[in-house]
Amino acid sequence: MSDYEVRPATLRDAKAIAEVHAAAARAAYEGILPEDELRALAPATREAKWREAIEFSEPQVQVAVLDGEVVGFVGFDRSRDAKTPSTTGEIWAIYVLPEHWDKGVGVALWDAARDGLEEEGCTVVTVWVPLRNDRAMRFHELAGFKREMKTAKTTAIGSVKIEEIRLKRNV
Repeated sequence: MSDYEVRPATLRDAKAIAEVHAAAARAAYEGILPEDELRALAPATREAKWREAIEFSEPQVQVAVLDGEVVGFVGFDRSRDAKTPSTTGEIWAIYVLPEHWDKGVGVALWDAARDGLEEEGCTVVTVWVPLRNDRAMRFHELAGFKREMKTAKTTAIGSVKIEEIRLKRNV
């Protein structure tokens, strides 16, 4: 039994989501991105994006809360990849404050996203993960995702290009 409550995000959560996103991204990309790019991962650059996502449910956003504090979030919806069937969902983002890593928060968020995607009629779910983000890769593989080897792509984060690969599993 988890002490974390997972619920749909509200507009009041946008600032906390941006803070989680920035803190978790800085920790996750340490050693992958240079120090100046890590410092640029600031909550102020993300709050408006998450406010809009919550307002328009694109993607749907769920938060994990412990003692009234947002400690993680997941954004999910239909796949943004071209030529995927309408039954393909995608985890657009999943982030947890580093001090809550390895405590079941990610699993609780993944379970909520899977339930939401299932309600939307999705039968398959994908997620893009940086190849060098070993923690995220391990999390998704433990959750049953398999690498789609021919999907590798290069994405820019600030001035740095990183290699990502799509992982996929049945909902």
